[in-house]
Amino acid sequence: MDLPTTQLESSHRPLRLAIFSGVYDYIVDGVAVTLNRLVEQLERDGVEVLVFAPTAKHSALDYAGTLVSVPSIPMPGRREYRASVGLGRSAKKRLDAFEPTLFHIAAPDILGWRALFYARRHNIPVLASYHTRYETYFDYYGAGFALSLASKYLRNFYSKADRVCAPTQSMADDIEQAGYGRDIVVWARGVDSDQFSPTKRSTKWRQDLGIGSDEIVVLFVSRLVREKNLGVLVDVLSGLKARGLAFRAVVVGDGPERTSLEARLPEAIFTGFQGGDDLARAYASSDIFFFASLTETFGNVTLEAMASALPAVCADATGSRSLVDQGVTGFLEPADDVGAMIDRLSEFVQNDDLRRRMGDAALVRSATFTKAAAYRQVRNAYASLLETH
Repeated sequence: MDLPTTQLESSHRPLRLAIFSGVYDYIVDGVAVTLNRLVEQLERDGVEVLVFAPTAKHSALDYAGTLVSVPSIPMPGRREYRASVGLGRSAKKRLDAFEPTLFHIAAPDILGWRALFYARRHNIPVLASYHTRYETYFDYYGAGFALSLASKYLRNFYSKADRVCAPTQSMADDIEQAGYGRDIVVWARGVDSDQFSPTKRSTKWRQDLGIGSDEIVVLFVSRLVREKNLGVLVDVLSGLKARGLAFRAVVVGDGPERTSLEARLPEAIFTGFQGGDDLARAYASSDIFFFASLTETFGNVTLEAMASALPAVCADATGSRSLVDQGVTGFLEPADDVGAMIDRLSEFVQNDDLRRRMGDAALVRSATFTKAAAYRQVRNAYASLLETH
């Protein structure tokens, strides 16, 4: 049940929020997009917000709100990301002067730990949001031996927060079972149905990429990094091609694995990073969405594809499991069952009626994930935490 947010806040203390994140403006990923959208909505409601995060020389997006830079270094092995090395003297002064009433920590990094210690010293309630399945990354980088240590670290970090927000119920169930946090609530995501819509379908987009009007486009949208299960992407698209089916594969996104992926999928079309209206056209001008990642906590790209009326074939993982309605809006298959994924994509490629029927159902399903509803969830989580702290 929704809590009366304004009443709860005014009966205790006004909401003055400090957000701590590992990424906010220097790269466009799911965390940055989610937090920027949140800050934009909060400030529209008159809430005072300061965001503390690493920054780079150039911003990758027009960020929302007031951003306070913290000391950071390029992350070893993933230099496109920056790792915080603490809060820093200047940032701490800004935080002291701000006198926050609530902390929102979005990453279990050094900055997150500094925020936890500060909150305990100043008796400030802490909400931590769980955005990334870090514990699933190690196998992709040859460090599976560190999985147990990583899980222990995450359990230690999130258990120190007063409340933990997970983006889906399936993710909340997983982290509760793993012992990550003591008060876990769902803060879902919403999709902008004005931006992502089947009405954005473009014949010109297809023509510019050399795609015929009768060709079926299988779309993959993601940062091109190992943890997106790119090996399965290659195996599935190669297997689909081996069946002699008429389709075109389009890969939207960029990242350190792009060159390797282009070499392994020489017939696929790589558009590079797309955002805004360009990304909306890419979704709407395609026919099937494919996503095999196991590391998503939600899956913004899957929801955006659904809002564009695309049926989906996804790995049966936490994020996709809460979005794709099996056999209604698409199919979920075990991530290691390449044959099953090829079978499902083959069905869609060959059956226009099935593809359109499930695409229509996906569009209806996506409408239940509104930005307003997602915003109410996190505001209620803030309000009730202030009230009970």
